[in-house]
Amino acid sequence: MDTVSAIRDRILRLCEERSITVGRLAALSAVPPSSIKNILYGKSNDPKIRTIKKICDGLEITLGEFFGTAEFEALEAEIR
Repeated sequence: MDTVSAIRDRILRLCEERSITVGRLAALSAVPPSSIKNILYGKSNDPKIRTIKKICDGLEITLGEFFGTAEFEALEAEIR
């Protein structure tokens, strides 16, 4: 799994856990729905940390909580 896929999966899982839609997440985080959809549907190959931070703020979690999962721990180096 690559970093962008891990970010996408994490956002989807958090929305599912909270029973919220992408539109609701956009409203909670003050991020345009199109930006979130671009991350989720693979159009954004390098989501900005500021966007992820806003999503975390909307979900009332820290960046550490967002990235502190087994999926992120298991990521391999992308620079070789």
